[in-house]
Amino acid sequence: MALDPPAPFELSTAMLQGVEIVGVPIPQDAVLVAGIVTLVALVVLSAFFSSSEIAMFSLPAHRTEALVEDAVPGAKTLKQLKSDPHRLLVTILVGNNLVNIAMSSIATGLLAMYVDSQGLAVAIATFGVTAIVLLFGESAPKSYAVENTESWALRISKPLKAAEKVLLPLILLFDYLTRVVNKITGGRSAIETSYVTREEIQDIIETGEREGVLDEDEREMLQRTLRFNDTIAKEVMTPRLDMTAVAKDASAEEALETCIQSGHARIPVYEGSLDNVIGVIHIRDLVRDLNYGEALARDMELEDLIEPTLHVPESKNVDDLLTEMRAERLHMVIVIDEFGTTEGLVTMEDLTEEIVGEILEGEEEEPIEYVDDDTVTVKGEVNIEEVNEALDLDLPEGEEFETIAGFIFNRAGRLVEEGETITYDGVEIRVEQVENTRIMKARVVRLETDETEPVDAEEASD
Repeated sequence: MALDPPAPFELSTAMLQGVEIVGVPIPQDAVLVAGIVTLVALVVLSAFFSSSEIAMFSLPAHRTEALVEDAVPGAKTLKQLKSDPHRLLVTILVGNNLVNIAMSSIATGLLAMYVDSQGLAVAIATFGVTAIVLLFGESAPKSYAVENTESWALRISKPLKAAEKVLLPLILLFDYLTRVVNKITGGRSAIETSYVTREEIQDIIETGEREGVLDEDEREMLQRTLRFNDTIAKEVMTPRLDMTAVAKDASAEEALETCIQSGHARIPVYEGSLDNVIGVIHIRDLVRDLNYGEALARDMELEDLIEPTLHVPESKNVDDLLTEMRAERLHMVIVIDEFGTTEGLVTMEDLTEEIVGEILEGEEEEPIEYVDDDTVTVKGEVNIEEVNEALDLDLPEGEEFETIAGFIFNRAGRLVEEGETITYDGVEIRVEQVENTRIMKARVVRLETDETEPVDAEEASD
């Protein structure tokens, strides 16, 4: 008795017979079950690799070090993996791509057993696997890893290390190839760069202040610390015009009187001119030898009390300068320009003030005094960056100047007198005090105008 041919939606006879492996027929139901189990296992592996990427690269290096110091299980393996971030990334990407490709291939093969059209089977497998991977292999595991970064990173470190050993040939190949490609293209892998930038740290500091974690003083100190490494000696030095020094051939009494009148404990000693500073004297040594020394004051030579000092270029980084001064146990260094001319001096107090803020003595005035929310009076020697922070401005710094006095001279193009005013990009600067040719004090006002354009410096009568 002949059978009727199957309808289009019915399974073919070949399909019902299943498949053969090494001549042994395998039932179709067993193939289907095995395929589904394999797909589930691949989804789990996809979730593992996806969550590994988030957990591993979200965990800060300092936390990894702390976990190792605390002898937390898995911490050493975790540190070992993170020590080579490029290799770690390649491991995760190779594993994840192998899993996802295998998942798509197996799904297509299973669907081909039940769908007559090969193109339709490929389309269904593609969209179906994509949806499954996005939901269960990417979104959910990555969200979990974000919420449990530290614990999850510790938990997966050993399995991830095992995966690295299993996939080692592929990892070595693609590790080499990606480095070659990066070298040819002139770039480098983003994974090799710092995950935390200075800008991000500054944003964290500002967020901490808004959330009440940091107060204003703490925020300012942290920001000054970040700026410290980008500061040079010229920006923090006491300029030559404000230096108090004594000649080498002066008497000890004259040197002591100079120290007392200037209010400084240390002053430079020069020979011939200020461009030839040979060292520094301390008021302590002068007082001790004058009052308790065996020699008479008139017989004591200043040269015997001079302590050596350093001469550093004005472009020297203050972070390096601080390290050098601490190593040499120096409290004062002389700043010179490219021609060897004395430009000023830097003390340990100057460097400290760059971090903790201005340290005022006696009746010394504040460098920046607030008149109202839009107005401040500033000393001419104040750095433009500090003025910008005070009023939230954007005054530019030039190669030839860093101070507000230098900015005024640059815009005016000449010497200025008291009462003159310049306007720049919504900011009005009025010269309040001038001594000889130096601008001692200026008033900076943020103008409240809707449309303001930068204009050239203009003179205004008082």
